[in-house]
Amino acid sequence: MDGYRSGRIAEIVPLLAAFDTAATEGHITHAAAVLGVPQSSLSRRLKSLEQILGVALFQPVGRGVALTAAGRELHERTRGVVRVLDDAVNVVRSNADPDSGSVRFGFPLTLGPVSIPSLLAEFHDTAPRIRFGLVQAHGEALCAMVREGRLDLAVVIPPPDDLAVVLLGKQRILLYVAPSHRLADRGEVALTDLAAEHFIANPPVFHLRRLLDSWCKEAGFVPNVAFEIGEFETARALVAQGLGVALLPASVSRDDLVGIPLTGNRDRDIGLVSGHHRPTPAVARLHEHIVRRAGAFVPGGR
Repeated sequence: MDGYRSGRIAEIVPLLAAFDTAATEGHITHAAAVLGVPQSSLSRRLKSLEQILGVALFQPVGRGVALTAAGRELHERTRGVVRVLDDAVNVVRSNADPDSGSVRFGFPLTLGPVSIPSLLAEFHDTAPRIRFGLVQAHGEALCAMVREGRLDLAVVIPPPDDLAVVLLGKQRILLYVAPSHRLADRGEVALTDLAAEHFIANPPVFHLRRLLDSWCKEAGFVPNVAFEIGEFETARALVAQGLGVALLPASVSRDDLVGIPLTGNRDRDIGLVSGHHRPTPAVARLHEHIVRRAGAFVPGGR
């Protein structure tokens, strides 16, 4: 092959990172902050790319921007290339100094307060020059970011079927009630005992909510969800106020809540997932540390 079909490829390639970031963020100011450049510089790069291609790539939507049809086509065809190039640069740079580098790491909302910070603190003691970009979200969002190359590693519950996974342990699900609740002194509770209860639950996009719906369906009823909340500490606070019951991951004991085991197998797999690209030495080092130390920091660790 003697050359590229587009005679202006050398002009376009340096602008693709700006385009990809703006397309992903949907906001010029946010994209400029991600790239660490002035907003005016980012706007000039995007305008230059539009002039080279001869089409508009963005259109204003409220305070942000959205891709035009041409912009969506370009993003679909180039975002994978940008991620691969980013990975290649990171690998080459980090190979020069395996004790430094950066890791984009995600973890779930239900493990953050105790397990993950402790695990990261231990890792930092052994690799203080490795930098982190941390994301805390529910499992499906984390998996999507790993697939897209926006995260290098993520602890997720439950792990998906289409990513490389190492099982780390099990997360037990308990029934939580206020101390004054009629079931508070039970040693174990069956789902059938909860048909008349008001539930405090996550939104339907959360895996834990789908478990609640499916388990209650198996028990012969549809849960009456009185409060829907994605933040787990708020859910616990609502339970403590006597506003309903909740199925939540086992957590640190507190005086204003009672956790009761449920009959049957009521737990979820905890997995460490990674993308399909070659990991940098920093990413590989964190991966090995998490797998090796899972027993100390992950519920039901291996």
